Amino acid sequence: MSKKNILIVDDSFVMRALLRGIISADPDLAVVGEATNGLEALQNIKELNPDLVLLDIEMPHMDGIECLKRLRLISNVPVIIVSSVAQTGSPQALETRKLGAAEVIAKPSGAMSLDLNAKKGHEIVTASRKVLGI
Repeated sequence: MSKKNILIVDDSFVMRALLRGIISADPDLAVVGEATNGLEALQNIKELNPDLVLLDIEMPHMDGIECLKRLRLISNVPVIIVSSVAQTGSPQALETRKLGAAEVIAKPSGAMSLDLNAKKGHEIVTASRKVLGI
């Protein structure tokens, strides 16, 4: 089976690096590209045709909610929201779900213990595999 390609969209270099490490550790997943805002994400999606997008909400130039709205006009690629502001049940989380986000996951925090970060990483990979059907 070929690896499923994931696009990471987050303005934080540290968060992109963390997500890249989490995804790269799974033998069935690969990071196909990264973007720092919604505008870059839309361009990358057209060029890279990822199987899944991990999308932050708060970003410069175009936030994740606007990106998701525009994305749905051009693609049905699955999206998992990974954000510190879109906690389950929050207005942002509900909006992203209405726009077609498959999952909403709270970002791992640098202040979390290594054990909690590992659990959050496992949650992201598990959700990714579920959305991708692997």
